[in-house]
Amino acid sequence: MTPFDQREATCRCEWGARGVEALAPADVTIVVDVLSFSTCVDVAVARGATILPHRFKDASAAELARDERAELAGERRSARYSLSPASFLDAPAALRCVLPSPNGADVALRLGPTAGLILTGCLRNASAVADAARAAGRTFCVVPAGERWPDGSLRFAVEDWLGAGAILRALPASRSPEAASAVAAFEAARAVLADTLARSSSGRELIERGFASDVDLAAALDVSDTVPRFEGRAFHG
Repeated sequence: MTPFDQREATCRCEWGARGVEALAPADVTIVVDVLSFSTCVDVAVARGATILPHRFKDASAAELARDERAELAGERRSARYSLSPASFLDAPAALRCVLPSPNGADVALRLGPTAGLILTGCLRNASAVADAARAAGRTFCVVPAGERWPDGSLRFAVEDWLGAGAILRALPASRSPEAASAVAAFEAARAVLADTLARSSSGRELIERGFASDVDLAAALDVSDTVPRFEGRAFHG
């Protein structure tokens, strides 16, 4: 036991890969990376596709894609599939896609056999994921993935904090102070989610790069009943 494991609460919340390693193991762990890994997975799995997360966009990702007979996601502007959720809107059900992400994918891949059920959630499927989590267990770790500064350090991402709060609000029993704070943040922003995401640092970055539609897709609350589960090496429905 450590002061950081939030063991006293049944609903826990901590940031990123280091955070998920600090939390006490739970029946269900939910990875939240709203812009854009979790939203991509929701859109793709809703189409019947399978997503294989990978930490790095390098030769090892291409090797994994070859080994798994999967397509490799690439750059937003040039690849058929990428960390742009819009790129998966017409994905075929048979698609297997390796999706590199230094945030959401990294958190998911760090979870070991003690993690229990692993889900990924976002604003689009927050209630559906919470319902599935409640049906599967009694203790919950919700992990906002965050973003990265150029030096690789973790950057607070308000969109992930709001996504975590949207899920935690529907989970039962006691909340750690961290989990309660995420819920309070979500409730404060619920009526202006689209505007909040668009004005956030991550949202502004995507909009300036020409990906406003990705921010719109990510800001849609509870429009999906998809519950992506991480089993084996992949997320699927």
